[in-house]
Amino acid sequence: MTQQGLVTTPFGRRTLSLGLIATQQQARAVEPEKTVHKWKVFQAITEAKDKLGLPDRAIAILQALLSFHQETTLTAGDPLIVFPSNEKLCQRAHGIAPATLRRHLAALVEAGIVIRRDSPNGKRYARRGQDGAVSLAFGFELTPLVARAEEFEALAAEVQAERKALRLARERITLARRDIAKMIMLGMEEGLSGDWEGLHGHYMSLVGTLRRSSTLAEMQNMASDLEAFAAEILKHLELFINSSIHSANESHSEHHKQNSKPDSSESEPAFKKDKGG
Repeated sequence: MTQQGLVTTPFGRRTLSLGLIATQQQARAVEPEKTVHKWKVFQAITEAKDKLGLPDRAIAILQALLSFHQETTLTAGDPLIVFPSNEKLCQRAHGIAPATLRRHLAALVEAGIVIRRDSPNGKRYARRGQDGAVSLAFGFELTPLVARAEEFEALAAEVQAERKALRLARERITLARRDIAKMIMLGMEEGLSGDWEGLHGHYMSLVGTLRRSSTLAEMQNMASDLEAFAAEILKHLELFINSSIHSANESHSEHHKQNSKPDSSESEPAFKKDKGG
């Protein structure tokens, strides 16, 4: 269950932002019965971390925060506030430095992944009722993970689709590069007519623009350009093949016409026979 009150402001010098208010509003609006698997949501956030602006360290800290929630599911209507000390968080985040911890906790809050529920003195703790259940807690609220679960899953799906498209674009580029290089080599080795050096120079200028950081759109454009270039070279080779076949057919036809003439060994004896008769 989310804390009571219209809005929870941060302790000390931390400032309030419209983004923080929007995150709290979204958390209050979620249906109390809504339940998600916390590690599935975590996996989606991990996939979509770049779209969410989260570095790897922030993901490690989120994993540590989730480990302090005992259940594997998160239900919006349940108490979803974890209140570990910075020391314990550093331990579970594989010995991360305290300053780094604070910086990336702030990143999780700013990204709307968790809500900081600060106590009057800024400490994290919980008050329990006579039955031992937590009645009031100050720390980090995990309700945004429930409220935004579908959003995180959609972002993760986008990342997976982009990764697949990038892999396909790289495959297209690899195949086109192989085809171009081997067709140019064939033209050079066979001494075929054509500016093979110029074609090779153009090929090198094309691939010279490739970078490891090239975007998906850039990779797809490069794949299309290389494929079109490969098609041009193939067309040139096919024209040479067709020309060779045509020449061979003409040669064969001429040879056939010559063979169709009466053989001299047969015509000459017949001629002599008629002459002597």
